[in-house]
Amino acid sequence: MSSQVRGGTRWKRFALVMVPSVVATAAVGVGLAQGALAASFSVSGQSFKVSTDKLVGHDFVQYGSVATGMNPEGKNGAHAVAVSGFSDATITNMCQSVVTPNLPFGLGTVTLQLKAGTDPKKPVKATNLYLDVAELDADAYFENIDIGVAAGDMGKPGIQAGTEKAVNPNGFAQRAETVTLTGVKQTAWATTAGTFKLSNLSLRLHSGVKECY
Repeated sequence: MSSQVRGGTRWKRFALVMVPSVVATAAVGVGLAQGALAASFSVSGQSFKVSTDKLVGHDFVQYGSVATGMNPEGKNGAHAVAVSGFSDATITNMCQSVVTPNLPFGLGTVTLQLKAGTDPKKPVKATNLYLDVAELDADAYFENIDIGVAAGDMGKPGIQAGTEKAVNPNGFAQRAETVTLTGVKQTAWATTAGTFKLSNLSLRLHSGVKECY
């Protein structure tokens, strides 16, 4: 069974529908090299943008959850998210950007921009990849997709370890053997991975706002 979808869902609203009542800590972190990452800790008060030409992932799962942490003012914050998980993924021409406003010493707004996998022959590779997504736009192609699965019955990679309390096991979820996303533009609160290999890594700081899209 295959399907092709043009993404444009308001994921915050979508996740709220899927998870009527949850209070817990969601997994967070941006892996900059290979290695195991912690399964659960508080998100920062800043979301970030990611764009990529193409993402191909296997054992895709998606379910609603909540990412919690502090906002930049140090107050408690919680964000409804749609968690997308893959047992493994390859990502071509990835860009990630984070804008930090109002830095002291007259620095003002600064954007951290990271690029990797710019050579199609050397894409970014990740295993046990989970994305806490707030917004997503892409062209999506699924193979052998199941829509409406109970979140607690998804199989591998299933619900991310350490976030079980933030997920309604009877809530809405979906899964597919393979998913191909092209022209991806997303806003996320967290990314975690067992391994994250970034080929041709480039990290730069830019004065002002210089986001990936």
